[in-house]
Amino acid sequence: MPEGDTVWLAARRLDEALAGKVLVLSDFRVPQLATVDLTGETVLAVVPKGKHLLTRLSSGRTLHTHFRMEGSWHLYSPGARWSGGPEHEVRVVLAVPDRVAVGYRLPVVELLPTSAEDDVVGHLGPDVLSDDFDAGEAVRRLAAQPEREIGMALLDQRNLAGIGNLYRLEALFLRGVNPWTPVADVDLPPLVTLCRRLMVQNKLHAQQITTGSTRRGEEHWVFERGRRPCRRCGTPIARADQGDAPYSRVTYWCPRCQPA
Repeated sequence: MPEGDTVWLAARRLDEALAGKVLVLSDFRVPQLATVDLTGETVLAVVPKGKHLLTRLSSGRTLHTHFRMEGSWHLYSPGARWSGGPEHEVRVVLAVPDRVAVGYRLPVVELLPTSAEDDVVGHLGPDVLSDDFDAGEAVRRLAAQPEREIGMALLDQRNLAGIGNLYRLEALFLRGVNPWTPVADVDLPPLVTLCRRLMVQNKLHAQQITTGSTRRGEEHWVFERGRRPCRRCGTPIARADQGDAPYSRVTYWCPRCQPA
């Protein structure tokens, strides 16, 4: 599933391309919306909320989409060849006079009243990339389940929205915290602050870098580096699944830098 910074960047690009413009075409390729036509409506804004995208329209409706594991939005010039995947994977097309937005493999595509957005995002915790991010509230929500493993608590979007597998693992490494540590034993405020800092630093570009190095293979401390030497101490990075299926996540950590 994409990290929150990926969704934030997608929202920014869609907003720059569509906001303030009138739709000249809409094409929904999902059964529940197959007969809907948004032509003539103005796109007011495209807003990210955690890992959700909210495209607000002048009719008082919002198009809610979510990437989950494989979804993506692509932008094209009118008449350009679409290259985001085979056409049968297209779920929605929105076109304004100078741009065409194509949503591929989106598992969530729904229209709802803008006034009812809380029905789909109201359960989320503070958005890590929001300008008004409330770190204190995020800490309070995490601390409410003191016995929970911190690695899984960080992934719970009800605690803080936007963090995915990469940033939770990199932040835990940098703080020297084992992913299986109970929340009660973790100094939460600096961990939450670090998660936000890492994501803010990466939100303006597609690369997700936590080490400061842009060289291929050197971008991360532990993420997807199982059995390779720790960049700090040389100990082989460990790999295991954390959490119960179907919500388990592949987890990487340094046994020496992040002792149990």
